[in-house]
Amino acid sequence: MKYDQGNPQELKEKFWKALSASPYLMLQLDQDPDSAAPMTAQLDRHADSAIWFFTSRDNRFARMGAATATFASKGHDLFARFAGTLVEETSRERLNEQWSTFVEAWFPGGKDDPNLLMLRMDLGDASIWAGEVGALNTVKMALGMNVTDDIKGGFAQTTL
Repeated sequence: MKYDQGNPQELKEKFWKALSASPYLMLQLDQDPDSAAPMTAQLDRHADSAIWFFTSRDNRFARMGAATATFASKGHDLFARFAGTLVEETSRERLNEQWSTFVEAWFPGGKDDPNLLMLRMDLGDASIWAGEVGALNTVKMALGMNVTDDIKGGFAQTTL
């Protein structure tokens, strides 16, 4: 796949839309590569420089600090790697906004569960790749045909 320098703003918009449609990513603390684990990002469409996670106080992520996330969209037509810093989110208003029955299923003690930890990831640098393979190129790949000139995508290094 050939990646042309894409429009960073356009790729960021595609990234946020894709993450909203499927908010699952791999997260890891930079100081602990073995901490990599799937997490569900909690999004706020008005806060595009932060995402939130619910975890427990005895989880590795409770150590907080520099972290890296990797993301693949549902249709595998957009991929991203982005850095940030995990800090404890102490806003009760934010907790109430992000709380859901899906989160409650993990924390039977509810919003006041003593083991509940809400983290905010303040976002920094990101690399975003986007490209559409399409049905015809999928068939070509299945037949072992060269598709390097047929599949094009955008790439941007940016900040989120």
